[in-house]
Amino acid sequence: MEAGQYAVRRAREAVAGALPAAGVAADSAFADAVLLVVSELVTNVLRHAPRSPVIDVGVTVAAGQLVVGVADAEPRLPDLSEAGMGAGLRLVTELATQYGGEVGVEPSVDHDGKVVLVRFAVPS
Repeated sequence: MEAGQYAVRRAREAVAGALPAAGVAADSAFADAVLLVVSELVTNVLRHAPRSPVIDVGVTVAAGQLVVGVADAEPRLPDLSEAGMGAGLRLVTELATQYGGEVGVEPSVDHDGKVVLVRFAVPS
């Protein structure tokens, strides 16, 4: 999707539409946590990768895990240390941990940039 003023809303709508197929109830606390993570990560792209013309947001579910990936064209990786994280990434990390997950980042394989991956254990 194109980066811009409606990117957060479009990303949330796309992920919300994918959650029921993943077995996640739209009105659950878990869905709320996933959507908040999407909002925070897309907002971070808009703030910290302003030259990134696109933001790719994906959701995959396998082996009891739901993974949210947000990719941008900024090659600089965020600092995921406790001292290096801002409030947004700290919140994302807390939500992932609350649902038995974790946050990671890796360089993109098919273009300059990076992908922030947030893994959650899907509640039963």
